[in-house]
Amino acid sequence: MNRMPSDKVLSAKKQVVATLTEKLKNAKSVVFADYRGLTVAQDTEFRSALRKSGIEYTVVKNSLLSFAAKESGLESLEPFLNGPTSMAISYDDLVAPAKVLVEYSKKYEKLELKIGIVEGNVIDLSQVFTLAELPSKEVLIAQMLGSMNAPITGLVTVLSGTIRSLAIALNAIVEQKAQA
Repeated sequence: MNRMPSDKVLSAKKQVVATLTEKLKNAKSVVFADYRGLTVAQDTEFRSALRKSGIEYTVVKNSLLSFAAKESGLESLEPFLNGPTSMAISYDDLVAPAKVLVEYSKKYEKLELKIGIVEGNVIDLSQVFTLAELPSKEVLIAQMLGSMNAPITGLVTVLSGTIRSLAIALNAIVEQKAQA
């Protein structure tokens, strides 16, 4: 006997797909993983690290994620949607999900990374690992401000040296005139 899902179940699934589609479209970056085999303690530590980094982490049904990927124009995710799938999403930091998931996949061999998305583009595992090596947004901002500050500091040093030299020269002229 072939039973069709009820309207209530279909409506709930459509809502989940709509929510997933929205998340995929609004995310700066997403990394997908197979979390099978993690112990409760490992999973708790892993989820805690994700929360501290401001990353949303959810386990998703592959069939629903597949529909959301198609609606988001991310059909190339399809081959990776098998087995248990979790996704780590950041809406404001490109590197945070990759950093945390790569770190924990090295720490826990059972955490297997699948694929990623950066600003609406699917990236492969090598790109996820490369992304994880990039400095965080805060570090990049600090480096940028430091590089912007260096020329100003140099200019102030040169100008103060020039002004000091001018003051010494003027003082020498005043003393020379006073002696004459």
